[in-house]
Amino acid sequence: MKTEKFSYDLPPELIAQEPALARSGSRLLVLNRSSGAILDSRFSRLADFLSPGDCLVLNDTKVIPARFFARRPTTGAGLEGLFLAEDSDGIWTVYLKGSRRLKHGAPLYLKDKQKADFCEAVLLEKTDDGKCRLKLMTEAAPEAVLEQIGFPPLPPYIKRDDDVALAALDSSRYQTVYARCCGAVAAPTAGLHFTEALIEQLKRAGIHLAFITLHVGAGTFKPIAAENIEDHQIHAEWFSIDEQNARIINTAREEGGCIIPVGTTSTRVLETLASKSEIEDLKFEIPAAGESGTTKLFITPGYEFKMTDALVTNFHLPKSSLLALVAAFAGLDTILAAYRHAIEQRYRFYSYGDAMLIK
Repeated sequence: MKTEKFSYDLPPELIAQEPALARSGSRLLVLNRSSGAILDSRFSRLADFLSPGDCLVLNDTKVIPARFFARRPTTGAGLEGLFLAEDSDGIWTVYLKGSRRLKHGAPLYLKDKQKADFCEAVLLEKTDDGKCRLKLMTEAAPEAVLEQIGFPPLPPYIKRDDDVALAALDSSRYQTVYARCCGAVAAPTAGLHFTEALIEQLKRAGIHLAFITLHVGAGTFKPIAAENIEDHQIHAEWFSIDEQNARIINTAREEGGCIIPVGTTSTRVLETLASKSEIEDLKFEIPAAGESGTTKLFITPGYEFKMTDALVTNFHLPKSSLLALVAAFAGLDTILAAYRHAIEQRYRFYSYGDAMLIK
């Protein structure tokens, strides 16, 4: 399928630059994928569209303050980085904006949140995929360093500099209220709309909640550059589910409840696990003992969903793997029609934007 089919025009002013005043005050577009019918609502009314016994599956990954700033000591030129990982030798792998002229062995200084030099680092290597490997002149663990220098790793379409006041807002709101497992460099944004009060309301309504972990990587923002969508090489992401949450999902399904992942990340985990569990009567379930690993599952139109009955999601970028997933679930024409409606009704788009429930 041609990637161009997954394109649409979005007025720039509809790209949300800040979160809604109240998390669950975001708008909710409810889409019936069979009929194409659309209902405009609010996320705070999510329970009105679910049934007792349904199971929401939420991603409890926690976003680390992976974005940082640095300078070149020779020229003072600024650099912006994104921490990705540290290897067993203590070498950081990062994206480093502004590093085109940096050469092997070049020094730079990482800056703290007060814009003072925090520590020196040396560029060891530039890789073919645009990453850099840095040796930091400190023995501190990455968590401790990022606590001093790190800012929330907002996507590039949300305009931010090194403003500490805005960073404080983002540190709170670019994080789900149920985040607990550190490791993501991007938020599972469909979960940003939940509040503790809404979660309690859903529980009282008989809705089950199960938690998986998928550490969202920077590749989630990578646009599909291939002419044909099937030729896109999707990124790998680490996931985990424990026995208790596997049991919650399987029991809900056995008792006739709908399994409703919150976000494309939860969807990919469920579908990855279900793909491994086919038994003779074609019933799919989550491995009862839980499981962890990596997934590179790329869901595109034509994919047969095994575990997903409905989906809570945000509005996604054109020509993205995330848009391909929701198009696979609801149908491309149906999704694009819903997006046109959302644009006409001035919904807010992308990470800090409004939400959809696709049933």
